[in-house]
Amino acid sequence: MSITTQNPETPTHIKTLDELASFADYSLMDTLNCDLQAKKEGADHIAREVFSGHYVPVKPTPIEHPQYIAHSKSLFAELGFAESLAQSSDFIRMFSSDLSQVPKPLRNTGWATGYALSIYGTEYYQQCPFGTGNGYGDGRAVSVLEAVINGKRWEMQLKGAGKTPYCRGADGRAVLRSSVREFLAQEHMHALGIPTSRSLSLYVSKTEQVSRPWYREHSYSIDPEVMIAEPVAIATRVAPSFIRVGQIELFGRRARKNEHPKAMQELEQIVLHLIEREYSEDIDKDLPTTEKVLHLANAFRSRLTSLVAHWIRVGYCQGNFNSDNCAVGGFTLDYGPFGFCDVYDPRYQPWTGGGEHFSFLNQPHAAKKNFHTFCMALLPLLRDNKDAQGSLEEIDKGFDKVMQSKMTTMWASKLGLETFEATLFGALEVLMRQTTVDYTLFFRELSHIPEDIQALKKSFYHQTTDSQTLERWSLWLEKWRALIGTSPLSHEALSKQMKRVNPKYTLREWLLVPAYQQADEGNYALTRELQEVMTHPYDEQSKETEDTYYRRKPAELFQIAGISHISCSS
Repeated sequence: MSITTQNPETPTHIKTLDELASFADYSLMDTLNCDLQAKKEGADHIAREVFSGHYVPVKPTPIEHPQYIAHSKSLFAELGFAESLAQSSDFIRMFSSDLSQVPKPLRNTGWATGYALSIYGTEYYQQCPFGTGNGYGDGRAVSVLEAVINGKRWEMQLKGAGKTPYCRGADGRAVLRSSVREFLAQEHMHALGIPTSRSLSLYVSKTEQVSRPWYREHSYSIDPEVMIAEPVAIATRVAPSFIRVGQIELFGRRARKNEHPKAMQELEQIVLHLIEREYSEDIDKDLPTTEKVLHLANAFRSRLTSLVAHWIRVGYCQGNFNSDNCAVGGFTLDYGPFGFCDVYDPRYQPWTGGGEHFSFLNQPHAAKKNFHTFCMALLPLLRDNKDAQGSLEEIDKGFDKVMQSKMTTMWASKLGLETFEATLFGALEVLMRQTTVDYTLFFRELSHIPEDIQALKKSFYHQTTDSQTLERWSLWLEKWRALIGTSPLSHEALSKQMKRVNPKYTLREWLLVPAYQQADEGNYALTRELQEVMTHPYDEQSKETEDTYYRRKPAELFQIAGISHISCSS
């Protein structure tokens, strides 16, 4: 298999959809297996079992009367897209799901892929309507383009593009609320320097609505109480590929159980395709498959552990970190019930269905479960090589050690230390919990290297903290200042370094809610303002921006449904 690339030294400038079309290169559809029961011309919009093949051709369902909301200026610049392209009629038509008039060699049909589901390392079948696991997959996400631009491969996928065979009875749509959240979150995470799928564009239907369960205003309910009509929207997300742990797992399960004659072949094909798409710079293409598999496991372990350490660095909780929400490229994928913590809480979990196993500081262990699932999916490819099986097992067992190393390095960097100091950090962690500290504000204020705790109190939710606790804070700060005093950097240089690790702004849910509420009424100003602020999260911004976005969560918003917790994100 060969996947074409361009000369990366030749920058592009794409002003029209016709010009974009010349960069199309559909590697997945052209090199992997199509579902044998695929419907003609992608007319495949009814839930059914998919027994084999790597993808199903699907014609996306256009949203009615699409209207522009926003596009990613940073991604447009990286791709060489003209700013005007986002609001051109043919671009809007394509990226709001209408492929009927796309110029050649763009295709009139997109594709959806299947995957398996494991929750915290346990295989699940019963959520599949057929009870077999053959119904899991992209239920409302349809990829419509692969393109090689400036030497990099990008896959462009529409979230909310209508029903696919994996829709499991749902309507295949995404609402404006969740689309605004995902669009802004991807923009923000990229600006934070954290690997992520990227936002390309966001369009809303002027007329089409769907019903979703949600909460009454100012509700404290855990479960939604009412059905509400919400505008339909489509956010286009972009990544080198959208191959998930659950996708490799699906083919691993089929090979393990010999579910069809080509099961082993399809597993090897998808794994080699993954390596070409995501790890071609890390793994020599001339190596035998066995060695490629071991290199892949090592490389993914490194990326996954780094990713999770980054999440915790900025206070991010994925909320629902199943195998199907874990990208094998090692980046953040599927912004459903995610959240950035306000109060530091190891057990913080924004999703009411997530439980402690997907909580903030349990994310390293959740990642370990996904990595083990991934290794087990690769195992059939090594069935004739005991030594390779042993090597894969050692890579799997080594996850904890690598994860711990990434975590201690991360904590040291947040504290401006060259090496991790367990005693100092342990005392800090207890103080942060007992004092009810705002996670983002505390570390940003610490980055100023304060002489006393007065500045740190800006992050305390309870301003009447007792004198004994304040004295413990003062003693901790004194010990910390003594340690950083041994740094070869000046305080000014160290402060700058810490501010590049500890963001000033994070995308809290209570900031998002007014944006999507106003967007629901046709006002997109706050969405665009948040995009601007949150794409510069480490910068000192205006006094007005600081007063609005650099502050503790208002007391009256705690425990409010849809702000402090969510049960769905559709």
